[in-house]
Amino acid sequence: MALLNILDVILMILGVVGILYQAVCILTSFFARPVTFAEAPKDKHFAVLISARNEELVVGNLIDSVRAQTYPGELIDIWLVADNCTDDTAGLARSKGCHVVVRDNLKEVGKGYALTYLLNHIIDSQYSHTYDAFFVFDADNLLDKHYIEEMNKAYQSGFKILTSYRNSKNFSENWVSSGSALWYIRESRFLNSSRMVFGSSCHVGGTGFMFSRQIMERNNGWKFHLLTEDLEFTMDSVLHGDRIGYCGTAILYDEQPVTFRQSWRQRVRWSKGFLQVFRYYGPSLIKRAIRERDFSAVDLTLLICPFTALGTIRVFLGALFAMFGFVSWGGQFSALGSWASGIALSMLTMMGLAALTIIAERNRIGASNKELFAYCLSFPIYMLSYIPISFMAIFSKPEWKPIQHRGQ
Repeated sequence: MALLNILDVILMILGVVGILYQAVCILTSFFARPVTFAEAPKDKHFAVLISARNEELVVGNLIDSVRAQTYPGELIDIWLVADNCTDDTAGLARSKGCHVVVRDNLKEVGKGYALTYLLNHIIDSQYSHTYDAFFVFDADNLLDKHYIEEMNKAYQSGFKILTSYRNSKNFSENWVSSGSALWYIRESRFLNSSRMVFGSSCHVGGTGFMFSRQIMERNNGWKFHLLTEDLEFTMDSVLHGDRIGYCGTAILYDEQPVTFRQSWRQRVRWSKGFLQVFRYYGPSLIKRAIRERDFSAVDLTLLICPFTALGTIRVFLGALFAMFGFVSWGGQFSALGSWASGIALSMLTMMGLAALTIIAERNRIGASNKELFAYCLSFPIYMLSYIPISFMAIFSKPEWKPIQHRGQ
């Protein structure tokens, strides 16, 4: 039927455009000169925001890495919200000279609510106009010692929102941690770096980003509470006409999940969050892309497009129409066979993408050549698991739950 044909065409177009865009970004990142930033005065006052829930084992390492920055320490204040903690996260942060705000609210759970509470506290305090910009980090992060110095250069070049290079503390631990790490390194090295060359907006990740006081004041603090609050912040900023920059010389080290169960739970929440963001922001992004010919809106619409949801609807309608005799079962099985071939080809493509990422960023990845070869082979398996994860996210009601960290 015509409806099934239309869905087939939409899915094919989205898949082809997505692959071609990735290919263009990869070629651009290899052959175009990356965007760099000039030296800048070290005179801006920054606030570091940390949302922590029972992170006593790891948050001290992050605080120490902030204290060890090459940027003047007197211009960096650390604010930590101890969010529903049952350990001594708050006491540890206080002992290291941080401003600590304690939050106890089990009804509104999640990083977005914790950041709202923390920023509201800062706004209501004597520090409301002290800071030029705010950094957001997760408690398990570590920073390269030049991180804030490099982000200051990009900020003083004119960017009001910035994201950074997201590396991993535990890349080589196993195939789960390496799969997640490769995904983030790929996004930094190929996508965000190329977006800077194109002059389009980048995508803010869940950690390692910065926004100016003007952005904070416009948003009246932090107003983003969907399951993927970082993605929501990105879309809202693009709709306001902001260009989100990327500073590839500011390197952050993040701890990845090491068990498939942890990774599954985390990615189900992210996938559900993508669906939420598309529901609330997708129509407006599409309108902006058409009316204002904004390439950033096109790019980010593709990012949040519910490809798996469309595929699920296509399979369901195909089976339903075949049951009522509107189409043949043979035709539907043939379509499924074509999709299976596409998935197999995607597996090989993902393997090649992992290899290209490793080749491009070998000097930043802490793993042996033998391990890297194995992780190239396992990366497609990690990515293939997104199919059932995305399908499950359509029907699930995931809750925000903290990932247990081990003090690395």
